[in-house]
Amino acid sequence: MTTTVPAAPRTTPRSAALGSMIGTTIEWYDFYLYATATALVFKPLFFPNVSSTAGTLAAFGTYAVGFGARPLGAVISGHLGDRVGRKAVLVGALLLMGIATTAIGVLPTYAQAGILAPALLVVLRLLQGLAVGAEWGGAALLSVEHATPGRRGLFGSFTQLGSSAGMLLATGVYYLVRTIAGDAFLSWAWRLPFLLSLVLVVVGLVIRLRLTDAPVFARLKASGETARLPVVEVLRTQPRNVVLTTGLRLSQIALFVLLTTYSLTYLQTTFGRDSAVGLVAVMVASAIGLVSTPLWGYLSDRFGRRPPYLFGSLAGIVALVLFFLAADSGSAVAVVLAIVFGVNVVHDAMYGPQAAWFGELFDTRVRYSGASLGYQIGAVLSGGFAPLIAAALLVAGDGRPWLIVAYFAGLAVLTFASAWFARETNSEGLA
Repeated sequence: MTTTVPAAPRTTPRSAALGSMIGTTIEWYDFYLYATATALVFKPLFFPNVSSTAGTLAAFGTYAVGFGARPLGAVISGHLGDRVGRKAVLVGALLLMGIATTAIGVLPTYAQAGILAPALLVVLRLLQGLAVGAEWGGAALLSVEHATPGRRGLFGSFTQLGSSAGMLLATGVYYLVRTIAGDAFLSWAWRLPFLLSLVLVVVGLVIRLRLTDAPVFARLKASGETARLPVVEVLRTQPRNVVLTTGLRLSQIALFVLLTTYSLTYLQTTFGRDSAVGLVAVMVASAIGLVSTPLWGYLSDRFGRRPPYLFGSLAGIVALVLFFLAADSGSAVAVVLAIVFGVNVVHDAMYGPQAAWFGELFDTRVRYSGASLGYQIGAVLSGGFAPLIAAALLVAGDGRPWLIVAYFAGLAVLTFASAWFARETNSEGLA
């Protein structure tokens, strides 16, 4: 007896890619708001009774909590996404992120609620981490599984564009509010970007509810052959790919976080606390990323997923050295150029092909679970703790950044090795 898939409005590769990008932009807007506020706001408002160094470490510690929750989000969403569908999980992830981010916008500060304030901040950051842990895998697979053969790198990169667009929106809104509000920024205006999330989530839900799962997954679901415990199955049958995708994330996410989040704190020592040099540099890199990310995705369709990754993993060491030299020079132009080089030329070489490569490495039965686990475990091992480790290494290095560079170089070697041993997939079909 032949099983048929119920007819549904066809989601085209282009609409799937755009729908994934818009929803992911909103998710990352919310996530990067927290990252920006960590560097600029949370230390004085939520950790005022500790030293400057301890306050910085505490603020970045709450930032790391969000990364720590991401693997759990990946496990939960992977199970549901491989059994129920990609779209349903994406709608839930967007709702959770919107609720958590809006709640941060009305959170009392330490002066108003004492120790309860940072405790609630940690809880809400935990919810953000769960949402992001669920988001990426579903959005990436929606784009990659709908894409035509030979264009998965390009269409998959649209999911990655959400990161650049979300960061551009978050830093742009923060820069605008900070500039207009002036002295009122720390007293109340810092809340406005978080409250804006409520409006953006409504827009994202309208768009996502119109999408459908890809035919390759719809056929699997209709056949009744979905994995009963997809997370367990992928760890049992494809552990090598989980390890390799984790390794592929290490230097990519660390470089990004160091150049776009930790840099805001580091630059304050050179340009002063009220300087906007870091925010401007991140905004410029984010804007260019809207072009450079799909360009690298396209190039991976032409030349393979591996070559851009090999380049990006090792060039990241050079990029980080150039950033610290530029920061210590006191030249705002040099800082902007260094961050643009590090993010758009080096980081995006790894980030552009990533959605396609991760999706292609796993079978459809366990693709959501496998891709999400590698992506999010790598994020927590590297990205979540990178600012915290960098802040501690700066102290250990008597204010010089070269221990940070050495730490990153170790991650770069691991990513290079993972790219070298991972299967080249750009000419393969989706199993």
